[in-house]
Amino acid sequence: MASAGTVLLVEDEHSIGSLVRAYLEKERYQVIWVHTGEEALAELTRHVIRIVVLDVGLPGMDGFDVCREVRRRSQVPILMLTARDEEVDRVAGLEVGADDYVTKPFSPRELAARIKAILRRAEPQAPADVLTLDSVVVDRSAREVTVEERPVELTAKEFDLLSCLIENAGLVLTRDQLLDLVWGFDFPGGTRTVDVHVASLRRKLGAPDLIRTGRGAGYKATKR
Repeated sequence: MASAGTVLLVEDEHSIGSLVRAYLEKERYQVIWVHTGEEALAELTRHVIRIVVLDVGLPGMDGFDVCREVRRRSQVPILMLTARDEEVDRVAGLEVGADDYVTKPFSPRELAARIKAILRRAEPQAPADVLTLDSVVVDRSAREVTVEERPVELTAKEFDLLSCLIENAGLVLTRDQLLDLVWGFDFPGGTRTVDVHVASLRRKLGAPDLIRTGRGAGYKATKR
């Protein structure tokens, strides 16, 4: 069964973090659980995160500061958790960029429902079945690729990697992000796998400039 995406859980209370992680994993989410804001910001650069579940009362950087910094870097949805039920705190969270707010104690079922509601609002469009970039056409339904109307034979992972890069054309995706998106969060291999597949794609497509290397970062698909 396919994953529902990766949740970054930022919660320093072990009992709450364990409960939330266990429930979300039953809902098919992959959960990265960290205990501080500093750890959360580091993980945000290493993985493709679908939503952040962020506690306000963290050691070091509090949740408001973390939310502000996450929002400065990314538009990833943020759901904040707090032990306080005062209007000023709820408003403060929304003003620094949170999408919703849940007050402790809460039921895991309510939390999961709120996550799904946020994602429905944030991701209203289904992915296109046909992707194009210059003369490259990727038909995801038929799993076929053509270059200048010439069929190109790709392996399953090469096809998935090309689709991912073209869908995010113009954006540099790190090797770790590509591993998560194409091979899965639990893939045991290293980032060298990405390099090998990119090299093969460049050769088969006959367009080495279509997939460019972001200096020290990863790869992006771009028009020639």
